[in-house]
Amino acid sequence: MQDFLLELGFEELPARFVEGALEQLADTLGKRLKQERLEYGEVLLYSTPRRLTVLVRDLSKQQSDLVEEVKGPPKNIAYDTNGNLTKAGQGFLRSQGVDEGAISIKQFQGADYLFVTKEVLGQPTSVVLKPLLEDIISHLGFPKNMRWGSYDLRYARPLRWIIALFGTEVIPVQVGPVAADRITYGHRQLAPGALMIREPKEYVNTLRSHYVLADASKRSEIIWEQIQKLAQAHGAKVSLDQDLLQEVVNLVEYPTAFCGTFDPEYLDIPSEVLVTSMKEHQRYFPVEDGEGQLLPKFIGIRNGADNHLETVVNGNEKVLAARLADAKFFFDEDRKASLEDNLQKLEQVVFQEGLGSMGEKVERIECLSLSLTELLGLSAQRDTILRTARLAKADLVSQMVYEFPELQGIMGGKYALLQGEDPAVATGIREHYQPRFAGDSLPNTMEGTIVSLADKLDTLVGYFALGRIPTGSQDPFALRRQAQGVVQILLKTGFDVPLNTLIELAASGYTEVSLSHEHAQALEEFFLARLRVILLEQGYAYDLVDAVMATGDQGIKIPDLLGKVQALDGIRATDIFSDLMTGFERVANLAGKYQGETLNPEAFLPADAQFEQAVRALEQQCRTCFSTKDYAGVLSSLAQFRTAVDQFFTEVMIMDKDPVVRGNRLALLQKALRIYILYGDFHLIVLNR
Repeated sequence: MQDFLLELGFEELPARFVEGALEQLADTLGKRLKQERLEYGEVLLYSTPRRLTVLVRDLSKQQSDLVEEVKGPPKNIAYDTNGNLTKAGQGFLRSQGVDEGAISIKQFQGADYLFVTKEVLGQPTSVVLKPLLEDIISHLGFPKNMRWGSYDLRYARPLRWIIALFGTEVIPVQVGPVAADRITYGHRQLAPGALMIREPKEYVNTLRSHYVLADASKRSEIIWEQIQKLAQAHGAKVSLDQDLLQEVVNLVEYPTAFCGTFDPEYLDIPSEVLVTSMKEHQRYFPVEDGEGQLLPKFIGIRNGADNHLETVVNGNEKVLAARLADAKFFFDEDRKASLEDNLQKLEQVVFQEGLGSMGEKVERIECLSLSLTELLGLSAQRDTILRTARLAKADLVSQMVYEFPELQGIMGGKYALLQGEDPAVATGIREHYQPRFAGDSLPNTMEGTIVSLADKLDTLVGYFALGRIPTGSQDPFALRRQAQGVVQILLKTGFDVPLNTLIELAASGYTEVSLSHEHAQALEEFFLARLRVILLEQGYAYDLVDAVMATGDQGIKIPDLLGKVQALDGIRATDIFSDLMTGFERVANLAGKYQGETLNPEAFLPADAQFEQAVRALEQQCRTCFSTKDYAGVLSSLAQFRTAVDQFFTEVMIMDKDPVVRGNRLALLQKALRIYILYGDFHLIVLNR
């Protein structure tokens, strides 16, 4: 057993690429080692902006031997009537590299087949690793790739060096222009020379002594500890932003925290602007007082030691001061015009080619918001909802949002308050973009909720009308996120509106394009696919979700589907569920095979008439429960119906010789099946899970 070290050295990788690429490299390497029958112990991962490293402990020196039994052609094909091998038999032996003496005859699925047993001797690990590593490294994927020079190899950044050490032996890997060696490099400024790694166990300490902390988790701990100590030294605190911290971790190899200041006059700018300037543009950590108010300070992380730190601080303060001065200028300029004045400028902004301008989109949002307000009986908030819809996009042409697109909606809300708009309108403007991303909060006000729905529905209908429907992993317009937002809002609010109604209302606002029936249906299915993802994430079983979503209801309502899944999940472990499924299966097994039968009540026998009354009673009970959204009551009624089903099957022969009697009984079962399907397709439920 020996340790194995693989290090890929790059020009600085984008911070967001590092973790995914390292996980991919480690996973692929682990799988390939197992496939090659190479045993190994612990796997350690290291990374910096300039390197991705996998250290495998106790890798076996040789593949384990393999004894495998290979099945060949059937005996009657491999041998002729004289007992001689046919061309098929000879070809099989030739492909396996054995002679006829290696053949054994065994039964497989009731027939005799040729089998041969082969022993494959394991090769030395150093021999196996070379082609394996070259393949893995060549096919390492990144979100975006580039080529450099005349090389065919495509990577996120140019590959500069490779270490491939098995014990003290260099595996002679060659990828593009780079050949593996035992040479790595320390910190670009503090220790720029080449470093020799004699064996894997030296790797971490050698880098540490040359100002590279290879363990990303350790760098994270050190960075956060330095930030906390520095904040405490200034009588302040820093709130943890895990995404920012992780990004900074992947930007530096040897972190040193520093604290800078900015002019307190900039605190008059909305805090969201200051935080965005610091976090998004400079990767600084904002500093707060004990009450959570911003202080005129920031903490940054230097990629280096603490030498000449005052020069670093001064430089960063100048950069931030310039950004904040710009922000203050934008803020002051934006306040000279009202949001209402900005609406005319939206006419010059293209929403999407083929879907008109942003000004036209605002008009559609207003109309759709009014329709939703009337449909949902929200007359008390009508004025504030419509005002929110009118001003929701007005900040898009502000100088602040042009410079800081992340602040769209946020600045609109700020400007609305400063211009004397109703606070509900200001909040609605800010909320209407929510949810912006996975895990984001949903709108809390009715103004934000309705306008958010209208905005997202308008976007989805427009793009689907153009045929810009996401396929596979391709979703350039983030339509899945928009649809998921609609579904989440409907689940939260419980709005009792069918999906097809929402789609039709949104489609009616367009004059540039027309939503075809096919695309409207595709959009409804698109919403349901997002709902399925959400329900599975909440822990509901896939078969229950699929069964409910296969409902025969034509006016699908998102909250109703959730209620049905919850009720079905609630009885799964009870006798009610068993009775429900038993009754359904008995009905569906016959009713599903014969379609189009008609009832002839005049030919009813007593048992038929009794079962017909039970079916009518079931339909009435279920429809009453559906009208009050008592889904547990529906399931209880369906489960109790098993008694009538069992009695019917006991008293009569469904497939009676008399075609009229048989037709009546099948028609009754078909009618009962249609009642079950109002809830969902119970065929899709997996029993005995």
